[in-house]
Amino acid sequence: LLNINVGGKSFQIAYKVLAQYPITRLGKLALYTDPVKKLQLCDDYLVQKNEYFFDRDPSIFHYIFHFYRSGVLWMMDEMCPSNFVEEIEYWGIHLKYSQRCCRILFEEKQDELNEYLKIEKELEAELEPLESGAQFDGKFLGQFRKMVWNLIENPYSSVPAKIIAVMSSFFVLISIVGMTLSTVEEMKNKTGKLWMEQMEMICAIFFTSEYLMRLISSSSFKNFLRAAFNAIDLVAILPFYIQILFENLEDGDMQYHEELHKMENVSKLGKVLKLIKLMRIFRILKLARHSTGLRAFSFTMRQCYQQVCCLLLFIAMGVFTFSALIHSVEHDVPGTDFTSIPYAWWWAAVSLSTVGYGDTVPDTILGRMVAFVCISFGIILNGMPISILYNKFSDYYAKLKAHEMSQ
Repeated sequence: LLNINVGGKSFQIAYKVLAQYPITRLGKLALYTDPVKKLQLCDDYLVQKNEYFFDRDPSIFHYIFHFYRSGVLWMMDEMCPSNFVEEIEYWGIHLKYSQRCCRILFEEKQDELNEYLKIEKELEAELEPLESGAQFDGKFLGQFRKMVWNLIENPYSSVPAKIIAVMSSFFVLISIVGMTLSTVEEMKNKTGKLWMEQMEMICAIFFTSEYLMRLISSSSFKNFLRAAFNAIDLVAILPFYIQILFENLEDGDMQYHEELHKMENVSKLGKVLKLIKLMRIFRILKLARHSTGLRAFSFTMRQCYQQVCCLLLFIAMGVFTFSALIHSVEHDVPGTDFTSIPYAWWWAAVSLSTVGYGDTVPDTILGRMVAFVCISFGIILNGMPISILYNKFSDYYAKLKAHEMSQ
């Protein structure tokens, strides 16, 4: 018998049993005749007891001991997968010796743990800034750029930094409110336009200053341009300057076209200008920089893109299927709106979403039966993935808040 001491607990295994597994650590220990090689396989050797000592976990070695006796590696659910894999790799035993049912459950648990650790790492990276204050040491105007970086990127560093963070969110809201009011008829007079233009100018100046301060305090221009939040900041300020450029071009083109009596390009320029003005709505995305909820929502969409794509696929299949069915049973009805399958797409979409505007409705009994099945399918379809998305969103939001508080 080979005497083994693992973490203070003694075991005895027959040499002929260990010899059946020559590639394992204990198998080599039983087969080697050179004492030097034997000592390399263990942590210590007690001459008085003729006992080999291993400084490993004795609770897991019970499963190793059972493996040598029975030839089957058993695994319990309560064990940590990472710790168990580390232990069996040390003893030189492969997972192939385990039962298939145990191996499947173990691999699933291992995948869940790896996914959990991956998400935890990504959540921590979500809150970490792209740069740290230590990166400015030894660089040109390092102290000044570090001070600017703290003001812009680290709102908890000082009171002025917190004020700037609040002002950033305030100007975003003011800009969105101003863009909304500019479409109201009562605000389209000369005084209202003047107020809106002045408000837009103040917001654009603040956003430009904020963007330039971030650019100055960046240690890497390449990383600065690749950052998503910085791209949002750029989209927030570009419409203002593009609008000024187009308005100047529009004035010049107006005089030119009045002489030639051609106004087509001017009207096209006006449509482009309206589109440029509409781009200001993306400024609301700037709130995500200081909003944990928006970050959690974005993180949930990135993590659950497979579920979202699956939901969109089911919706598309439902729209095509039920629009074809409703057209086949309603197309012969006089004055029907279901004249073709593409015309029935809108009805199928609003029915699947359970909104049901009522602008297009079936007239026959068979058509109403198709509508009932369509609505029932929509209720089931919406209930399956949305609960998953909501649970993950609440989980990610709680973890982001916890990481925020710990930082």
